Amino acid sequence: MNEHGIEDVINKLYEMVQEARNLPLSADKCILDRDSVLDLLDEMSNQLPGEIKQAKTIVESRGEVINNAKREAESILKQAQAKARKLIDESEITRQAQQEANVMVQTAQEKIRELKNLTNNFVDDSLRQTEQAITEALDQVKASREKFNSLVNTQSKSASPASDSTQKKNAE
Repeated sequence: MNEHGIEDVINKLYEMVQEARNLPLSADKCILDRDSVLDLLDEMSNQLPGEIKQAKTIVESRGEVINNAKREAESILKQAQAKARKLIDESEITRQAQQEANVMVQTAQEKIRELKNLTNNFVDDSLRQTEQAITEALDQVKASREKFNSLVNTQSKSASPASDSTQKKNAE
């Protein structure tokens, strides 16, 4: 017999049964050619291991495809989780950097205020000392002027009588 697929052999067997003659006085029993039926059954037996092997191969390859898909899905999931962790880490680094920057800015502002206060105090103190020095110098200048004026006035009074007598002599 020609080698057919198992489905073809089963179809031939069905045809053989349907076309077989009925036994006299029986509608559900028929007469078949024993050798033909046995040949078809032998062919089925011979093809069945190949068909089973092919089915097993398909099932195994299906399992392999599923396993490959699972591995790929797990790999994608791990990559996504790693990327998420990296983004979280980067976000955390950014947050920490921003926090450190804020602390640095606050510290710088405090230093600026402190330096401004120190500078203002220094300038005020310097101006106060300058004012004191100028006031003391002014007081000394006033005192010196008073002494000068008092000396000049004293000399003018003592020089006046002599100059009066000199003038009187010149007038005569």
